[in-house]
Amino acid sequence: MGAAHLINFRLLVWGIVIIPALSQGGLKTGFYSSSCPKAESIVRSTVEAHFNKDPTVTAGLLRLHFHDCFVQGCDGSILIAGASAEKTARPNAGLRGFEVIDDAKSQLEGLCPGVVSCADILALAARDAVDLSGGPSWGVPTGRRDGRISSSAEASSLPTPLDPVPTQRQKFASKGLDDHDLVTLVGAHTIGQTDCLFFQYRLYNFTSTGNSDPSINQAFLAQLQSTCPKNGDGSKRVALDKDSQFKFDVSFFKNVRDGNGILESDQRLWGDSSTRRIVENYAGSIRGLLGLRFDFEFPKAMIKMSSIEVKTGTRGEIRKICSKLN
Repeated sequence: MGAAHLINFRLLVWGIVIIPALSQGGLKTGFYSSSCPKAESIVRSTVEAHFNKDPTVTAGLLRLHFHDCFVQGCDGSILIAGASAEKTARPNAGLRGFEVIDDAKSQLEGLCPGVVSCADILALAARDAVDLSGGPSWGVPTGRRDGRISSSAEASSLPTPLDPVPTQRQKFASKGLDDHDLVTLVGAHTIGQTDCLFFQYRLYNFTSTGNSDPSINQAFLAQLQSTCPKNGDGSKRVALDKDSQFKFDVSFFKNVRDGNGILESDQRLWGDSSTRRIVENYAGSIRGLLGLRFDFEFPKAMIKMSSIEVKTGTRGEIRKICSKLN
């Protein structure tokens, strides 16, 4: 092992992720270093201020970025308001964190008018959300421009909690993402919550049999039925990671391995031979090298995802207000 590789290995063991300056999909790290040098620090301080008031906002920002990238690419189109805009589509119900992006945008417009895109603010905020949750940090390639199209009809490309692995695989592959990216990005469910409504059918009437989903660990099933009683309040919130919903770690993968996945789409990753191997690798140890490996792989998958169909150069625009076109 060469000296440089040895240094990077030691840094990885200590929990520090090294992502070199790079260019991806026409983007590059440090894009605003001259045009708006404080851009990234303003986004970070804004996310941190909201996080200090409500730690659950981090999961919201991460999900917001993911949902943006899967429709029209990573162009901030999820932020646009309107009766038929993306954010009104059923798969986007419950998205949150819009106020964080608006707050950061307002500050940046005061400092560097017309320079920093809403799409880049969203990508940076997602990175900062992971970091604040105890996960890795990384250099975010920037230079995205904001899209001018936002249609709820196009949200069908988004993955859903009901998707079997072949459907998940197809949806991710259509965006240039492979099985490794799929499992790694779904690992974002290590933070956040969902509503009883989205998995209640697994507890009482799975596939219309009147029985529970047999893939659920029996002890965990009893716990979920107590939390989400039949015909109970479907809006009640439940942690996607029962062991550490506010900490970005590998316990989510341990839960999937042990039959403690909340969403059907998450638990199905254990039933497919290809995705199962990746889950097994990440679930190996929370404190060992396998846990740190997830910390290393997640930034790479996020950089790849955040480059989907980006608009750069003269395409799109730099919105003055993230919720409406110029």
